This record gives sequence, structure tokens and C-alpha cells, in this order.
Amino acid sequence: MNEKIVGIGLKSLEHEFGKEIVENAIKSVEKFKVEIPSWVFGEFGGGRFGDYMPPGFARNVFEKLDDAAFINKLTDAVSSIATHVLWEFSDDGETVSLKKTETVLAAANKNNLKLGSVSPTYFLKGSHKGSLSANNNEIRRKFVDQTIMAAEIAEKFASNLITLWLPDGSNYPGQIELSDAIDNTRKSLREISSQISKDVKCLIEYKVFEPGTYSTVLSDWGSAYLMAKEFGSNAGVLIDLGHHHHGTNIEQIIARLINDGISAGIHINTRYAADDDHSAEPNSEMARIFYELVKGNTFEGENKWEIMIDQCSVRENRMHAILHTIDTLQSCLAKAMLVDSERLRELQKDDEVILANRFFNNALLNADVRPIVAAARLNKNLPVNPFEEFIKSGYQQKIEEERK
Repeated sequence: MNEKIVGIGLKSLEHEFGKEIVENAIKSVEKFKVEIPSWVFGEFGGGRFGDYMPPGFARNVFEKLDDAAFINKLTDAVSSIATHVLWEFSDDGETVSLKKTETVLAAANKNNLKLGSVSPTYFLKGSHKGSLSANNNEIRRKFVDQTIMAAEIAEKFASNLITLWLPDGSNYPGQIELSDAIDNTRKSLREISSQISKDVKCLIEYKVFEPGTYSTVLSDWGSAYLMAKEFGSNAGVLIDLGHHHHGTNIEQIIARLINDGISAGIHINTRYAADDDHSAEPNSEMARIFYELVKGNTFEGENKWEIMIDQCSVRENRMHAILHTIDTLQSCLAKAMLVDSERLRELQKDDEVILANRFFNNALLNADVRPIVAAARLNKNLPVNPFEEFIKSGYQQKIEEERK
């Protein structure tokens, strides 16, 4: 898409939606930033997907940072990079090394990157009977201590944010006492909260099932919210788009959390099966989600949410995958900005059910916002097509050769 075509597209959008609305959409895309996960670039998948790994995958945290920096060079949309304590800050996969953490931070700074959310790595060795919910005090102590260490790293080296996802649950009725698992988790979170700085924010993630197929300790936003309340005022809810039953109205959950002033964040991905590893695609659900985020003023100010990507599928090129998601999110943001909320309110007030739906979908479903995204990139002297620029750069061939 060249500048002439971009100009024609913008004129068409301005004619339909209004010049001011289109200009505001361009500005929003220009400012858009999202946290990306370190694990999207690395050796992740393994036993779940066989022994295939995409060519050129990052073999260590420093190569992950190199890849993230190149993505940011193409998009200027990376706010920070999310990490797992035992994947990025450990030499043996069992204990956290502050010395290595300092080295990782220095490498991030060199790449003009910030370390973002820090996650304890609960779902590794020893968690098969639960992490923070385990009846075994020694096991629970191990994961409590790791969480406290993650908070220390978040405070000293990163963005004062930890995110918790517990692989805790059961496969069969009677396998565990449901109330004990809930109570143990509550006690663990209270202990963690009492030993970390109140400046460190904690977001608690939920998942409807997996790995526990009968019960999951944190199975929905309500259970996550109740645990966040136990943790304290510096805790909130983390929504992962893939962690829901098919057909769940996720945008309604977002609206509820915003309306109730609940601290929150979102992990963005696309889910076709019961998982959360796929790149985000520009569909109507994603656009509706962004409409609620825009309407709730969650991108800045007092209502700011943590906007993060969480994906890592093994089959596709990882660099392509993260570029695809960023492109999707910029498009969905642009569509959300096109909705004239005042006109929509009038239709709602007049009980024009179908007209309101058509008006809503005209922006979120039917509008071609590629000129808006392209204009935002041109305004920042970025490539209009980051995919094309990535392919031309030779970066993929470079990392495949270097990382054999």
C-alpha cells in the first residue's frame, strides 16, 4: 500500500466516519504499545508438539531480547517484554540468580527494551499435585518463595508487576478436596502478599480448565477476583482470551471489571481449541474487545490496564506470529476508534435494535482500516508493511544460520 492509496483510503473513511474520528484513530494507533512475551521466541513446546521447532528459534534469553528488539524496530509497538523467572533468570532451571537477572536487564537496556511483567514458573517440576494449593507444605513453600523472588525482581529490575497462573486442579471427582485446594491457595497468597512490597502489582490469571479437567482452582474471573481481594489492594484479575469456554462473552467480562473499578490486565491470543497459543487474528470479537478497552479508557490514566500478548504456537515462524498479532491489534484498535459512541447511544436510547447493531458493526466488522494503520506507521517513519520489511531484511536467514 503506497502513500497515494493510503490517502485515497483515508478520504473514503473520513467521508463515512468523519475527519476528526479518523484522525483520532490514527493518533491512537501511533501511541499503541503492547507487552510481548519472551517465550514466543524461544524453545517452548517440546513434548506437547513433538520435537519440531521453527528454524531460528531463540536458544536463550539474550537471543529472545534480540528478536524482540527487531520486532520493535519494525513496529515501535513493544512496551516491554514479559519473563518467567525460571526461564530467564535461572542457570539451572530450579533457582533464581540475581546476578543473571542483572545481566539480562543490561542486555534489555542495550536493546532499548524494558523488562515487563514477571511470572513465577509454577507449572514445572513438583507442581503435579498443585503449586500454591498443594497439601504438601514443602512443595507449597517452594512456590511461595519463588513468587516472593519474582516480586523482588519485578520491583528491582522490571515494571513492578507479577502475573500468576496456577496449574492447580484435579482430573476426577474425589481426587482432591476442593475446599482444601481453595483454602491452601488463599493462605499462600496471603503469605506472599505479606512479604512483598505494596508497590508491586499482582494480577491473578484464571483458566476454565487444563491441566485440571474436572476442577481448576482458579476457573473464572470471579474466583480470580476473590483471590485478588485476599491478596490485597495491589492485586487484580488477568484475563487470558484463550482461557474460556467457546462462546464466552469476554467483552462483557471486560466491561464488568472496568465498571467495578477492578484492577486488571489482558493476555491477548486466539484460541481454536482449549488453549491460548495462537496469534491474534482481526476478527469481530477482537474488535469488540478493543471497543470496550477504548470506551473504558484502559490505555492510559487511572483506569490503565496491562495490555499483553501471550502466545507461543510451535508450527509457525515465531517472528511472523508476533508481527501478525501486533498488526491485528493495531487494526482492531483503529476499528474501535471509528465507533461514534454518541450516535450509538442515540440508537440505543430509541431502542433501534437492528440499526444499533448495524451501526456498531459498520465500524467493527466492515470498515477497512488498513489506511489508518498505514498512516500511523508513515507518520512514525516506520515500514507500512512490517512483514514485507522483515522478509527483505534477511533477519530470518541470519538467525537460522547463527542458531543452527
